[in-house]
Amino acid sequence: MKKITVDSNPSKALLKKMGVANWPTWEKEVSAFPWEFVTTETALILEGECVMTPADGGPSTTFKAGDLVVFPLGYKGTWEVKKALKKRFKHNGGNIVKCFFNRMKIWSSCAKSIMK
Repeated sequence: MKKITVDSNPSKALLKKMGVANWPTWEKEVSAFPWEFVTTETALILEGECVMTPADGGPSTTFKAGDLVVFPLGYKGTWEVKKALKKRFKHNGGNIVKCFFNRMKIWSSCAKSIMK
């Protein structure tokens, strides 16, 4: 199974280049639940701390506020939200419908920031 990657110190220039400020947000309370990524998801963790444990029994991955995380297409595992999570996210590849709606949210956010 592909592994989750974590950049614990992404530069402000990289985040700006990626357009992270315009990505939609998602929040989740402390909880645990299974998940399968149907796209490749890139996320900037704004708040919280989580542990992802792969379904294949491999080593867990921990990430927290400030981390830039890439969840690969097809990754199956269990989320354990240790501290309430808030993230900005973007989907690529995989489920075309999910990617389309994610991009629409990003474009909407860009348009709103331009109109201010």
